[in-house]
Amino acid sequence: MSGLAAADATAVVADPSEAGTVYGRGYFGTLQPGGLHLDRFEASYLLEMGRLVLTDSRGATLEWPSLFRRASRAESGFGVRYLVYRDLRQRGYVVRATPPPVAFAALPRGGVLHKTPSKFWIEPFSERVPFDVARLFDLAERAQAARKTLLLGVVDEESDLTYYRIRRPSPVGSHVAVPLSPPATGWVTEDRVVVFDPEPVATLGGAMAYGSRVGARLELSVIEAAHLLELGELQLRDARGRRTIESDRFLARASRLDRRFRERLGAYRDLRARKLIVKTGFKYGSHFRGYPRNPETAHARYLIQAVRTDHVTAWPEIAGAVRVAQGVRKEFLLAAVPDSGAVIYLSLERVRP
Repeated sequence: MSGLAAADATAVVADPSEAGTVYGRGYFGTLQPGGLHLDRFEASYLLEMGRLVLTDSRGATLEWPSLFRRASRAESGFGVRYLVYRDLRQRGYVVRATPPPVAFAALPRGGVLHKTPSKFWIEPFSERVPFDVARLFDLAERAQAARKTLLLGVVDEESDLTYYRIRRPSPVGSHVAVPLSPPATGWVTEDRVVVFDPEPVATLGGAMAYGSRVGARLELSVIEAAHLLELGELQLRDARGRRTIESDRFLARASRLDRRFRERLGAYRDLRARKLIVKTGFKYGSHFRGYPRNPETAHARYLIQAVRTDHVTAWPEIAGAVRVAQGVRKEFLLAAVPDSGAVIYLSLERVRP
């Protein structure tokens, strides 16, 4: 098959017979007056695979490296996008370049172009591009509204690909809180709060699944203590001076201990409101573990990291967190905590398309 390449690395197959063959074997190109028009991804792929011969405007045969250089000049980031396009085509998907918000759409395997709706939206990323949570929330929201599965194709420095499925979940549990009456007394030490009275120790540490029972006492994290203080189920006293510690003073103290305390508290508060039991995720490198019901009867379902809604980080940090979560059969969630309004969640799962 032969075609004419343009300066921007797009191409046209003019012969009707050849155009029909190229189109029919994988739905490449768009049939228009004048022939089959190929975008630069399609032209590059077909030329690299030896399924197409291209000539330039002077009639000279165009080799694949020359076409690739043309495409790279015409489109910033073409090299990373082409690696993702090429990989998906090699996996048997019909992939088409699309207008924003994503680079590509793909049909389910066996789908027929213009008859079968696309199943996937795919956005390529280089591992060196910052992980921007606000952008990904926007993409996930749009994909969900369009009823598409959003995949991110992340290309590392050795040109290997990792795919992540991204979605906007609504985590929920089934734990029913048991209110305390009267409030428990918690004794504040350096970085935790201790409850000694037997009845609240049994209730808080048992049915309500707060803290850790150590002997006859209950040790609460500052996050747990702050939440119980908000609910009016805990009053605080200084373990050394025995004086009452007011809420504002305790929150200021907690913020000095942990610069991300307020977003962690926001996520914790929301997860508890969703009837999840929340425990530390320290041993897994995350902020929290989320249980659908009491940990004595259920395994954790989620590993959760609390972030700001404008959080930006490096891709390797996210890749490591997702890998750990899936290694212990948990779902990794980012809980984005705004200055006001509802906490929103983003689920990241490593997949093989």
